[in-house]
Amino acid sequence: MLSRSFTPFPILTTERLTLRQLVSSDEQEIFTLRSDHEINKYLDRQLSNTIDDARSFINKVNENINKNDSLYWAITLSDKNTLVGAICLFGFSDENHKCEIGYELLTNFQKQGIMQEAAGRVIGYAFNTIKVKKIEAFLHRDNQRSIKLLEQFSFRNSDEPDKTNPDLICYHLIHSRGDLK
Repeated sequence: MLSRSFTPFPILTTERLTLRQLVSSDEQEIFTLRSDHEINKYLDRQLSNTIDDARSFINKVNENINKNDSLYWAITLSDKNTLVGAICLFGFSDENHKCEIGYELLTNFQKQGIMQEAAGRVIGYAFNTIKVKKIEAFLHRDNQRSIKLLEQFSFRNSDEPDKTNPDLICYHLIHSRGDLK
């Protein structure tokens, strides 16, 4: 059985980052993340059209956290409390001891190693605290930057095409080595 109790919400830190729960004051940054065409070009989701869409999304995310169905962290720089991106764990399977990871970063903060730092901390949390044995990531086959990020953590291509979208590929990481922090 996975250790899924997300109350209190797990705040994670790294040298430069604080990963915290979404709050209503994140609505503008969430709107930007979910409405920016460049950020969303590989994601199969409807773009946000209004700030109300962002508010609804924040409420939905926090409801899922309260039900222990998913974790969604706002990525902030430790010296500022402003959201620069997000990273989440979802799709938990107690039976298969696995979950899925997803992430996105505002354009101005890309190519600075932020997501690598955040992902390393979240992967460690998934393996060491939640006790998953496998983490999956479904991504567009053309999303080379995301593939490169996953490969830095030794994720491997599952070589199993997605049945509903042939443009999606699945990468996975099986916990078989020492603790990640």
